Amino acid sequence: MAQRMSQVVPGGVNSNVRLEVADRFIARGAGARIWDVDGNELIDYVLGQGPAFLGHAHPRILARVTQEITNGLTFGAQTEVELLAAEALVAALGWAEMVRIGMTSTETVQAALRLARSHTGRSLFLRFRGQYSGWLDNVLISAANSVPAPASKGQLPEALDQSVTIEWNDIAALSDALDAHEDRIAAVITEPMMLNAGAILPLPGYLEELRAQCTARGILLILDETITGFRLGPQGAIGRFGVEPDLAIYGKAVAGGFPASVLAGSTALMSAFADGTNHSGTFNANVLSCAAIVAAMEVMADGEVHATVESTGLDLMRQITSLLKERDLPIQVRGLPAAFHLSFDVDEPVTSYADLLRGDAARYGRLVRAARDNGLWLTGRGIWYVSAAHDTSTTTDTLERLDRAITVAETGAVHS
Repeated sequence: MAQRMSQVVPGGVNSNVRLEVADRFIARGAGARIWDVDGNELIDYVLGQGPAFLGHAHPRILARVTQEITNGLTFGAQTEVELLAAEALVAALGWAEMVRIGMTSTETVQAALRLARSHTGRSLFLRFRGQYSGWLDNVLISAANSVPAPASKGQLPEALDQSVTIEWNDIAALSDALDAHEDRIAAVITEPMMLNAGAILPLPGYLEELRAQCTARGILLILDETITGFRLGPQGAIGRFGVEPDLAIYGKAVAGGFPASVLAGSTALMSAFADGTNHSGTFNANVLSCAAIVAAMEVMADGEVHATVESTGLDLMRQITSLLKERDLPIQVRGLPAAFHLSFDVDEPVTSYADLLRGDAARYGRLVRAARDNGLWLTGRGIWYVSAAHDTSTTTDTLERLDRAITVAETGAVHS
């Protein structure tokens, strides 16, 4: 299949993120496990890069989508399930008054930035080194240094003229950047914790300072909760950390694995989309995605899902830490139970992308490759996602498989 795919799809993949696993084809998934086309079973900590927060093929998600699919998919007008999805999102979030439902967070980031420029009349936005806000020209930035630079061939360098980039968790750098560009910055856009790279938590008071600085300067604060949203709790990072933005972007976990993204905010801000600020999309709020959102909101409503993930993830983090200590490996395990990060590193805090670069990525890459061959589906960048379908049995299996993978990766021997 990989050979055939490479003949008809560049690199054999339809997203460059998958180039590291171009030789892997998945046949199916159920709960916390997946099976490849060669019949190998793997415990999944990638979860499709995050969306399968409830586990693969969740029965209530599938049932709700199946109920709607026979009525059609896209009509060029509104549907009842679209209304139900929007109402469910507003009710679940608590802080937001209005939402727009799209397909991918890449496009929803663009909608948020456009709305910020429309509202403020300013052109620039402040962001943070190592954070990912989509693959389009004006947001895809190389993390090799703190100066905005293209990360891809064919990318227009001038598109990055809108970006001001600083290190995460640095209040002095934040103040300096805002002072230097104050009357030109429309928005600060940030992950509420750096979950895409490093599972780096905000330092105490950092998000509060972001909020205060934006309010004082008339700058919109945009929280990109593409990964954290509905993963870190029923209200995402906003509920967990207690800092309310002007706008927030949701994706991944919002629709139980179906493609959907959401922009949320106040009526005063969001109403601009009906008054001259364009946001369009043929497949926005399509029937399947909205049905999945409705079901996902129902499944997560009572908090039991998040309690389960917290318990399972915390136990897994502790047991992995214990195993690594027994094997005398210098690996850091940090983050939150729903999503944590592993890296070969010295025992010093990681508070920024610059700190993350200390890790031995090549050594971790060898461990990941060995883990995939020993029944663990991991991503090479170090993040481990935990779903509601993971439990004590997957933790037990994971520790056994990880132990074997460590032996293979570190010595090249087959662990007995």
